[in-house]
Amino acid sequence: MKKLLLVILSVIFFQPSFSQTAEKKWAIGLGAGVYGNLETDGIGFMPELYLSRFLSPSFDLRLQQDLGLFNSEVKSSLDVANYFLNLRYKFNNGKILSETSFLQPYLYAGPGYLFDNKTDGLNFDAGVGTKFKLSPSTALFIEGGYIDGIEYTKNNDNIKENLWKVVGGIEISLGKSKDSDGDGVKDSKDQCPDTPAGVVVDAKGCPVDTDGDGIADYKDDCPTEAGLLALNGCPDRDGDGVADKDDLCPDTPGLPKLKGCPDSDGDGVADKDDQCPDTPAGWKVDAKGCPVDTDGDGIVDGEDECPTVPGTKANKGCPEKETGPAMIDMKFENVHFASDKSYLTDYSKGRADKVIAVLKENPGYKVKIYGHTDSRESEDYNMRLSQRRIDSVVKYLASKGITEARILETKAFGESKPIATNDTAEGRAKNRRVEFEVYK
Repeated sequence: MKKLLLVILSVIFFQPSFSQTAEKKWAIGLGAGVYGNLETDGIGFMPELYLSRFLSPSFDLRLQQDLGLFNSEVKSSLDVANYFLNLRYKFNNGKILSETSFLQPYLYAGPGYLFDNKTDGLNFDAGVGTKFKLSPSTALFIEGGYIDGIEYTKNNDNIKENLWKVVGGIEISLGKSKDSDGDGVKDSKDQCPDTPAGVVVDAKGCPVDTDGDGIADYKDDCPTEAGLLALNGCPDRDGDGVADKDDLCPDTPGLPKLKGCPDSDGDGVADKDDQCPDTPAGWKVDAKGCPVDTDGDGIVDGEDECPTVPGTKANKGCPEKETGPAMIDMKFENVHFASDKSYLTDYSKGRADKVIAVLKENPGYKVKIYGHTDSRESEDYNMRLSQRRIDSVVKYLASKGITEARILETKAFGESKPIATNDTAEGRAKNRRVEFEVYK
């Protein structure tokens, strides 16, 4: 008896912490009580054992054995053995009472098979009971019922044993509830069964959304402030597409490239940092937003026709021209070059030949040569490229007998003096040139 008691206590305290549910479908019940015969008023001791199978929140199926011992009306120590297949209706089905309610009343009924005084046959039982939840895995139960017995003959008398019983005991649930995503909410209750590991969930097993913006905290970059899906859950007060947490000007619409700050003059420097906020469009500016003066002559590059060479304001930023030979009134076609190249094509040589012919016919004439590029490379690179183009033309003139003494001046302008737009291939081709001025 002591060993049996130890086994029962071990099961009670060491079962997994889940009650009988859709995942944890089996339970065993062990109880004892009294039974009586409604015909003879005899009373005896009745142990009970059952195995219960979960069918739904409202119904269980029980395979049950009742024994009737020491009935005062007979000499035998075993008076009744009855086996039942009962359907149990549970009131703690989530509709009437909570499935986890402490008090869990039920009704039961079902067919059975009775062995009694060397007589056996089909019978029926029905009753009412309740369970008292002790822990998530165990409950006490007490129930009372009626057993419709079978009729038999004893001492020439027809006897029908209609029995009553009152039994109490313990029910122990078996198995382990399933939790596929490991979030602590069993699958039968989990409305979000595929939650990633480690994500905090609510009672329904769904990821927590603290700020209620429809974006779960684990995906929300701003989990305590309601925000926008496009900004990973962060708010954007000024509606400029830059989240407030990243916006240096959160109350004024601005540009993403300037971290949400505006740039009124479009020079690439945010208004808050721009010391020259009215710079004309297209002018180069420094980090403070002010126009650049590359050659330091006091004339900003945007107004300087010679931005890399110090000059005077009167001469639009270019050095004052020295008085010297007068330029003849004659226009010469420019020599053009392939992109990023400085060699002369046959076509370009033909144009240079016209200048050479004039110089040869007029020994007193001298020439100035100016080199230019398009804007596709850096300013420094383009200055060097325009000088290489000048050098190619000078070398070609020398090959045709025009000595260096006939060359009055050479000057590289890089990309600073375009004659056409640099936004099209045709315009850039016109800008890749060497120009001639012939002086008397």
